Amino acid sequence: MIYCVEDDISILELLTYTLNQTGYEVKGFNNASSFFSEVHNNKPKLVLLDLMLPDISGVDILKKLKDDVNTNNIPVIILTAKNSEYEKVKGLDLGADDYITKPFSMIELIARIKVVLRRYEKVKEIIKYKEIILDTKKHSVYINDNKVQLTLKEFEILKKLMQNIGIVLTRERLLEDIWGYEYYGETRTVDVHIRTLRAKLTPSFDYIETIRGVGYKLGE
Repeated sequence: MIYCVEDDISILELLTYTLNQTGYEVKGFNNASSFFSEVHNNKPKLVLLDLMLPDISGVDILKKLKDDVNTNNIPVIILTAKNSEYEKVKGLDLGADDYITKPFSMIELIARIKVVLRRYEKVKEIIKYKEIILDTKKHSVYINDNKVQLTLKEFEILKKLMQNIGIVLTRERLLEDIWGYEYYGETRTVDVHIRTLRAKLTPSFDYIETIRGVGYKLGE
């Protein structure tokens, strides 16, 4: 999922339509408050961020994203009419991954998005959480250098939790992301796999917290 933060509705609609047509899932926001309300529940793969917004500036949004341990690893591409070298350097210094000035071609934007996403996919081959190390490329998990044998679904659940530290993942979301729509409603499937996953993660089993009536999370 890509989040677009842009107060110009015509540009937001163009971005959303074009990226959807290219195969990306996109969600648009025309102010910071609605964006932050969503980003803490569902982390995007990438954020396209305008600098000039009605409530707070895009620079302030970028600062908040990069200062929060739950969102500082989300890649950000700045889209703005400000084309001074100072503004560009300032955005990059704050943690933006790329900077595109308006007007820009959609072909160029899509190419830049692909480059940034590829860069992050390579970095995220190894995911660490406390003493747990998960290798996405080799499909292996280690706790204190001891290999843990997990099934494919157990591995995917653990990976999803480790990619969303501190965020509650509902049973419905885990079902949809890992099993697909055909399992919709079978939330007990998630509970069973969480139970077997916890048993295999001993002595780190208690890191997976149950949020009663909602789902599961890894604590910060």
